[in-house]
Amino acid sequence: MKKILVGMSGGVDSSAAALLLKNAGYEVSGCTLKLFDGYDEEDLLTRTCCSLSDIEDAKTVCRKLGIEHFVFNFKDDFARNVMDRFADGYINGGTPNPCISCNRYIKFGKMLRRAEELGFDGIATGHYAKVGHDEKTGRALLIRPADRKKDQTYVLYNMTQFQLEHTVFPLFGMEKSDIRALAEENGLVNARKPDSQDICFVPDGDHAGFIERYTGKTFPEGNFLDTDGNIIGRHQGIHRYTIGQRKGLGVTFGKPVFVCDKNSGNNTVTLGDSESLMKISVTAEDVNLISVPDISEPMRITAKTRYNMRDSAGTLERVGDSRIKVTFDVPQRAPAKGQALVIYDGDIVVGGGTIV
Repeated sequence: MKKILVGMSGGVDSSAAALLLKNAGYEVSGCTLKLFDGYDEEDLLTRTCCSLSDIEDAKTVCRKLGIEHFVFNFKDDFARNVMDRFADGYINGGTPNPCISCNRYIKFGKMLRRAEELGFDGIATGHYAKVGHDEKTGRALLIRPADRKKDQTYVLYNMTQFQLEHTVFPLFGMEKSDIRALAEENGLVNARKPDSQDICFVPDGDHAGFIERYTGKTFPEGNFLDTDGNIIGRHQGIHRYTIGQRKGLGVTFGKPVFVCDKNSGNNTVTLGDSESLMKISVTAEDVNLISVPDISEPMRITAKTRYNMRDSAGTLERVGDSRIKVTFDVPQRAPAKGQALVIYDGDIVVGGGTIV
């Protein structure tokens, strides 16, 4: 690949990716995605990606690098494939990860297709990951960085063989301090810009408030249950709770209690002690496999059920035609419906799916 379109969020990582590719001799252009409207610009200056100020930062970097910059309006696709899924997930008792949906449908879906239409050979982003190749099987591989603190492969597990073959991750193996120093040495406006931390369309962190505004719906109170099914209180709407949550329950029991289940069918939230959160096996559907074409027999792997956790050893097996299951060597805390189960073989991503 010689002609690359870099997805530029306005942050330092994607700007450094464009700089590195240009210095390596690629024909580079940048693009920023307009994904949604609805918040004051001051709220979005440093906390999220793809705001108006971020678009201007990306444009400024492209001018500095002497490369073309595009802005693509993907708001309708983002609403349908990310925001709708996020709201529906919570309403139906899940805990969805919108970054996974955005990568799957927008960055490595819609953006890659747009790059092809414009004559680019592929795309690049500022993710900390690597694309490799298995010479024995001919399959493209997704590989995580040695520094696990910067590993972003969890939110990339849905990448297809075609997407991997047409994607470059220039930041693999680099330290954040080196990336900022590189940006500063080259006079990039965002060299010291803070990283975004929140869900881009929920800048205040109030996901329940977002769901109410976005859907225009109100959600009824329901019963808190204990793990034996006894009613022990009233909750304020099932969309307000996530598996593993302890704070903000609105009730006290004289001891720590956690959300350990949500049932949208009967509008109940089950509370239990810390031990109630522990699960020895996790099943997932909507499976995407990367390093192998199928799971034909049990496979020893490591896996994790949330982004910010260490992977743990277990056994992977196929369950029926459309699901996989990992039985862990030790119980895992608070796997949640709607989150991802991501599987690893050393540093190689085997694949993953959505927890049921």
